[in-house]
Amino acid sequence: MTDWWSQRAYGVRFDWGHAAAATLAGPGACLVIVDVLAFTTSVSVVTEAGIKVFPYQWRDETAAVFARQHEAQLAAGHRTPDAAAPWTLSPAALRRAPFTPRLVLPSPNGSAIAATASGSGATVVAACLRNAGAVGEWLAAQRFGTPERPVIVIAAGERWPDGSLRPGLEDLLGAGAVLAALRTALSPQALSPEATVAAACYAAAGDVPSAIRDCASGHELTERGFAEDVAIAAEIDACRVVPVLTDGAFTAASQWGAESDLG
Repeated sequence: MTDWWSQRAYGVRFDWGHAAAATLAGPGACLVIVDVLAFTTSVSVVTEAGIKVFPYQWRDETAAVFARQHEAQLAAGHRTPDAAAPWTLSPAALRRAPFTPRLVLPSPNGSAIAATASGSGATVVAACLRNAGAVGEWLAAQRFGTPERPVIVIAAGERWPDGSLRPGLEDLLGAGAVLAALRTALSPQALSPEATVAAACYAAAGDVPSAIRDCASGHELTERGFAEDVAIAAEIDACRVVPVLTDGAFTAASQWGAESDLG
């Protein structure tokens, strides 16, 4: 890999999308995935309830097979739930859905990145505005944030109709919140220029919940009837759970022996 793109001199790095995650993740690193509307927000909601979440690239015929192999329920896409399928990508629906110990949660952005990164040798964490502060503290406590053990924060973004990456303000702000927490927990010098600017964007945003509600992705979900999901996504630092991908599923770090005390 060309070092121009790796931000290799820095312990805390920032980039966008699936290709960056696949290129930059590797042994010794921690890949932090941010998909605010809505995969990583949904992961924070369900892991908070003690549910293990298996990422999958998309809900197709192979997803049902994957769910059966893992003895898990399969969530539907971002739609209104019903009695037959109460689990969906919607954070609000997941809060109301029946408890299930294991859930497969497909999505084309954050979940697809996580599924790809699971084989990279990197530690993989799901972050959003709800748990950004806790994630920053946990990463510092686990001694990530050096060039030898880098933190790579990936804003998942959305997709244009042709499949190319559409950077989303919501993911920039979510990533910036994690990076701002790391700047406090470590030092400003640990952050690459890319990470520094993303953290500065979060600091300069002012009313972040309003920005999430009024950005393009927030408008899209609101007009589709998911305003409650947008509100949940803007619950800044409301969650202390750090979902870490282990044995193929996101699980709250405290449930598998994390060294740090997030209480």
